[in-house]
Amino acid sequence: MERTPVVSSNLRSVGYDPATRSLEIEFRMGRLYLYSSVPQTVYHGLMEAPSKGQYHHRYILGRYRYQRIW
Repeated sequence: MERTPVVSSNLRSVGYDPATRSLEIEFRMGRLYLYSSVPQTVYHGLMEAPSKGQYHHRYILGRYRYQRIW
């Protein structure tokens, strides 16, 4: 999945596949996570949020299944 670099103190890049509703988030600490069954509206909200780290914490973390890729 292709990821887009983002301006954030926590996140480095974000990618989304609407066909599978999969969201990839790469963190500045070097870890990459894949979140499942994420609506496209959540992805758009993340990309437009003034604080991507806060948005992730408030609307994604703990709401969607995820796995660490690396």
